[in-house]
Amino acid sequence: MKTFLKNQYAYVNQVLIAVVSAVLGYNLYQEIVHPENSRLTISIILVVLTYILVEKYGYKPEKEIEK
Repeated sequence: MKTFLKNQYAYVNQVLIAVVSAVLGYNLYQEIVHPENSRLTISIILVVLTYILVEKYGYKPEKEIEK
Protein backbone atom coordinates (compact mmCIF):
# COMPACT_ATOMS: atom_id res chain seq x y z
CA MET A 1 0.00 0.00 0.00
CA LYS A 2 1.47 3.30 -1.09
CA THR A 3 0.63 6.54 0.59
CA PHE A 4 1.51 9.79 -1.08
CA LEU A 5 1.65 12.76 1.25
CA LYS A 6 2.07 16.17 -0.24
CA ASN A 7 3.41 17.43 3.07
CA GLN A 8 4.57 14.99 5.71
CA TYR A 9 4.65 17.68 8.41
CA ALA A 10 1.03 18.81 7.96
CA TYR A 11 -0.38 16.68 10.78
CA VAL A 12 2.41 17.61 13.18
CA ASN A 13 1.95 21.29 12.35
CA GLN A 14 -1.77 21.08 13.12
CA VAL A 15 -1.09 19.42 16.48
CA LEU A 16 1.61 21.96 17.32
CA ILE A 17 -0.68 24.86 16.47
CA ALA A 18 -3.48 23.40 18.61
CA VAL A 19 -1.21 22.88 21.64
CA VAL A 20 0.36 26.33 21.39
CA SER A 21 -3.08 27.92 20.96
CA ALA A 22 -4.34 26.18 24.09
CA VAL A 23 -1.30 27.27 26.09
CA LEU A 24 -1.60 30.85 24.83
CA GLY A 25 -5.33 30.95 25.60
CA TYR A 26 -4.78 29.62 29.12
CA ASN A 27 -2.02 32.13 29.80
CA LEU A 28 -4.13 35.00 28.45
CA TYR A 29 -6.88 33.92 30.84
CA GLN A 30 -4.35 33.81 33.69
CA GLU A 31 -3.14 37.30 32.74
CA ILE A 32 -6.67 38.67 32.99
CA VAL A 33 -7.83 36.82 36.12
CA HIS A 34 -4.60 36.19 38.07
CA PRO A 35 -1.77 38.35 36.69
CA GLU A 36 0.71 37.03 39.24
CA ASN A 37 0.37 33.46 37.88
CA SER A 38 0.72 34.34 34.22
CA ARG A 39 3.49 33.01 31.95
CA LEU A 40 2.61 35.20 28.98
CA THR A 41 6.19 35.75 27.80
CA ILE A 42 6.75 32.00 27.48
CA SER A 43 3.54 31.74 25.45
CA ILE A 44 4.65 34.50 23.10
CA ILE A 45 7.99 32.74 22.61
CA LEU A 46 6.10 29.51 21.81
CA VAL A 47 3.94 31.35 19.26
CA VAL A 48 7.02 32.78 17.56
CA LEU A 49 8.74 29.37 17.47
CA THR A 50 5.58 27.78 16.08
CA TYR A 51 5.36 30.43 13.38
CA ILE A 52 8.99 29.80 12.39
CA LEU A 53 8.53 26.01 12.29
CA VAL A 54 5.31 26.20 10.28
CA GLU A 55 6.92 28.59 7.81
CA LYS A 56 9.94 26.32 7.48
CA TYR A 57 8.16 22.97 7.19
CA GLY A 58 4.51 23.73 6.51
CA TYR A 59 4.12 25.67 3.32
CA LYS A 60 6.67 24.13 0.99
CA PRO A 61 4.90 22.12 -1.69
CA GLU A 62 6.75 18.99 -2.62
CA LYS A 63 7.45 18.33 -6.27
CA GLU A 64 5.13 15.70 -7.63
CA ILE A 65 6.68 12.76 -9.41
CA GLU A 66 5.17 12.28 -12.84
CA LYS A 67 5.08 8.78 -14.31
